Amino acid sequence: MSRRIARVNELLKREIATELYRVMNESGFDMAAVTVTRVITSPDLRHARVMVSVRGDPDTGQRMLSLMGRHRKAIQHDINKRTSLKYTPHLDFQLDTSIEQGDHVLAIIAEMEQAEIDNEEEDAPAEEPYE
Repeated sequence: MSRRIARVNELLKREIATELYRVMNESGFDMAAVTVTRVITSPDLRHARVMVSVRGDPDTGQRMLSLMGRHRKAIQHDINKRTSLKYTPHLDFQLDTSIEQGDHVLAIIAEMEQAEIDNEEEDAPAEEPYE
């Protein structure tokens, strides 16, 4: 990835997060549960996948994603006014489940470590009482 695309991705990430805070004032939208994790812009700057993480169950994530999609044009318009990009990319909001997957992997590792500790305790010889 070129430095230019990386800078555009970071700029869009900040601007989209700011615009979500400004635009998303619908009831049922929990701004505290939504995080823009990254933006992946196409090399021609015409399209951008906006990866968002939503805390909660999958239904909540889909509902928040739907609400963001409804406000996509307003968010794009505001970003166009606030930035000096030749093209404002078409935004496509998608759920980012990498954080949940990472948590799942960490939970499995913790279970394996605990099982190993439990096995070591069972295999250790019983201490004889002092006489």
